[in-house]
Amino acid sequence: MPQKFPIVIFADGASSGNPGPGGWGAIVAWPDGRVQELGGGDPSTTNNRMELTAVIRALLVVEKDPHPVAVYTDSVYVIRGITQWVWAWRKRGWKTAEGAEVANPDLWKQLMGALARRDKAFPVEWHFVRGHSGIPGNERVDQIAVSFSKGPPTRLYSGPLLSYPVAIHDIPENTELPAMRPKEAPKPAAHSYLSLVGGTPMRHKSWAECEKRVKGVSAAKFKKAMSPEDEAAILASWGVSREKLKE
Repeated sequence: MPQKFPIVIFADGASSGNPGPGGWGAIVAWPDGRVQELGGGDPSTTNNRMELTAVIRALLVVEKDPHPVAVYTDSVYVIRGITQWVWAWRKRGWKTAEGAEVANPDLWKQLMGALARRDKAFPVEWHFVRGHSGIPGNERVDQIAVSFSKGPPTRLYSGPLLSYPVAIHDIPENTELPAMRPKEAPKPAAHSYLSLVGGTPMRHKSWAECEKRVKGVSAAKFKKAMSPEDEAAILASWGVSREKLKE
């Protein structure tokens, strides 16, 4: 069987406020030279809901088409969600690993359903494109989404590719997701907060207490201690003994 060219989809969402008035836009370009723009809005929504809606509505248009599909979006949330996160969310009853409610479960279920109904011979591939980087398809769906969010809605094109003013197939070679940033290790808690006022050292449980004692006091000293040893070293540097330390 000869290799079929994919249907190309660009999708984007926007919202004025989060939540606030929102809009979504999509372009569907078929291998036979047809192009259809899609768009819509919601008076109170979020950017992520609009990103998901754009993809879902475009996939519904090509649901029965016997071609593979290449989806291009600047939403890391959508791509990581549908390719990595949804299976664990569903298994946990639409809860995150921390036990919180997953946002937008209704739309994730719709997206999973749209993919499940497709013929497995014609899969959907997910591609990341950077927003506002001059990619014609991405710029156009952003324009559509913003127009439905803020008004007035732009006129949507439907017709032959030869008459379409957007270079929809001008796509960068690298469409891989950016690497996830490693989570920062939590900062270790302080052992104590020390202050020195009038030659009298004092230990505090919080920075607020320490600050209250030294604020506006001339020649006052203060420092955070990370351990008992650190505390002893600070006191020694101030020339006072731990025995004089007050709580």
